[in-house]
Amino acid sequence: MDISSQAEILLRDAAYDTWSWSGAQVPVIGFENETIAGFVYFFPTGEMLLKNWFEVQRMVLDRHALALRSAGAKAWNIYSICLADVATLEEQRAIERIDEDFSLTRKIARANIPSVDDLRTALLPLLPIQSRTGFGTAHYEELLRARLKELAPAVVDAFIGPAASSDVAHMLETGK
Repeated sequence: MDISSQAEILLRDAAYDTWSWSGAQVPVIGFENETIAGFVYFFPTGEMLLKNWFEVQRMVLDRHALALRSAGAKAWNIYSICLADVATLEEQRAIERIDEDFSLTRKIARANIPSVDDLRTALLPLLPIQSRTGFGTAHYEELLRARLKELAPAVVDAFIGPAASSDVAHMLETGK
């Protein structure tokens, strides 16, 4: 999947104006609508994303500073979307923690996005509200496991499985 083309398609389908910018060390797509603006940065590896995302973000923001300052209220809704084609599990976790960095812009950072549905999920905060139907029980478990990935697998298994809530609470308290 060509992640940059698919990201641009999803943003255009969500009524964003988009444009490519080639002034950074990685491909960048700018996007904006009436209330939100931002930039999507495409890194080939998680290692490169983790090493360079802040510098690339600063360079792009500096280049577009005049337009962003004159954007009025929209200037409070600037996003930096950092995407990497491949990353190790450890890199992927570190990449997702970039979301918690609120300096300069709001952030969405993801790696290992194999499908358009996964990309859409990553970009959900920027997309119009959508309803999804047809979740099966197995899918709920998959979603729950994905949301609880920071917990030890044994704790997640106990939580989802037949363990008593007191046992799960004990595991959470002790880390065992």
